[in-house]
Amino acid sequence: MAASERGWCEFLRFFYSLFFPGLLVCGTLCLCLVFTFWSIRVMLQRKKNSAATGQKLVIAFFHPYCNAGGGGERVLWCALRALQKKYPTAVYVVYTGDVNVSSQQILEGAFRRFNIRLTHPVTFIFLRKRYLVEDALYPHFTLLLQSLGSILLGWEALMQCVPDVYIDSMGYAFTLPLFKYLGGCRVGSYVHYPTISSDMLSVVKKRNVGYNNAAFITRNPVLSAGKLLYYYFFALIYGLVGSCSDVVMVNSSWTLSHILSLWKVGHCTNVVYPPCDVRTFLDIPLQERDMTAGHLLVSVGQFRPEKNHPLQIRAFAKLLKKKEAESLPPLKLVLIGGCRNQDDERRVNQLRRLCEELGVQGDVEFKINIPFEELKKYLSEGTIGLHTMWNEHFGIGVVECMAAGTVILAHNSGGPRLDIVVPHGGEATGFLAESEDDYADTMARILSMPEEERLHVRGNARASVGRFSDQEFEVTFLSSVEKLFK
Repeated sequence: MAASERGWCEFLRFFYSLFFPGLLVCGTLCLCLVFTFWSIRVMLQRKKNSAATGQKLVIAFFHPYCNAGGGGERVLWCALRALQKKYPTAVYVVYTGDVNVSSQQILEGAFRRFNIRLTHPVTFIFLRKRYLVEDALYPHFTLLLQSLGSILLGWEALMQCVPDVYIDSMGYAFTLPLFKYLGGCRVGSYVHYPTISSDMLSVVKKRNVGYNNAAFITRNPVLSAGKLLYYYFFALIYGLVGSCSDVVMVNSSWTLSHILSLWKVGHCTNVVYPPCDVRTFLDIPLQERDMTAGHLLVSVGQFRPEKNHPLQIRAFAKLLKKKEAESLPPLKLVLIGGCRNQDDERRVNQLRRLCEELGVQGDVEFKINIPFEELKKYLSEGTIGLHTMWNEHFGIGVVECMAAGTVILAHNSGGPRLDIVVPHGGEATGFLAESEDDYADTMARILSMPEEERLHVRGNARASVGRFSDQEFEVTFLSSVEKLFK
């Protein structure tokens, strides 16, 4: 044997002795994982087959906060109502973490808040590990750890009921591969807001301070670079899990552009505008209102950090200073919203303290988890509907204000700018703003307008919102999910 051949053989022996044990271990582990996943899937399939539902189709929604009073919950109840009309013999399941209330209380809450009553039974499966998706549990790496927590919460749900059709209606995309590949389900998702977006990446890249980008990070270039890498990594994983969906529904043009770039499943993605109870507000008379006693400014939105209620209060405080100079009638700001948990309640207390600091506590009221009829009353009396969330994915509260006849003032971004507060027949349907001064100046402008001019804007707004009705939602939703039932 030539020297070169002996050298080559020695190299192969060395390579074999060095790497083969590792390759063997890795291969064994992979086989074990495959066998484990196969065993779990067989077990879950047997669990599904032995479930006491006969041969009925089981349709499940993953909505851990189904008893909250936000727009996402309205989508859930309207989706259930639409499916029950079309598939009345199916079994309907909602995975929820609202363990402190009964099934009947949840259904009564849906009727009280949204005026929605289901015609067929719903089985609620109560999950005990909802704390795993609470942002307060993760002061750092919140997006990633919450998403991993949602996998564990999804596992708890899957172990209790294996459905035929699984729909994530709250944005927990990391549960999709779990139900698809282990549960053997057909999976769909309704995306209200992408967990991460190019806008979030831009905020970190530009080192701008925000509610999800602390000042100490923006001041440190190393921390900013590290966070940007973390966001890019998370965006990659988020895109992979999202692409598992058989059907994707998004709630606005803004959300559509982000989901298409992240999930890359344009062939099965549709815009399905959220259902807004437009008809219920149309019986509010659209007529000139006597404002000699004062103006009511109304804000509708859950007390979450991204809704940016402090901006509303600060802008309102500046408006009150303008009122003294411009002799405007008395003004009152009413903040209406739902509180999901102690974190939301703490935020409300912080907002109350902010009112005290600015000296406007006597001019601001908080209305928390109020019934639908009370909400309707406030909107019928309001002059301005106020909304301040940056890059709001859609804005059901914005549509409700427009349908009720208030003059809407929303943030110049996201869904309000692209889909809602857009010209109708070439005429204005509302107003947009960004900064505190911007909001204060625009509110002063609206309040100083002749009532006839405000009435014209209100009429345009009401005429434009029919495309966001419950009826339109049912048609587009059922058309989008049809693939899951073939």
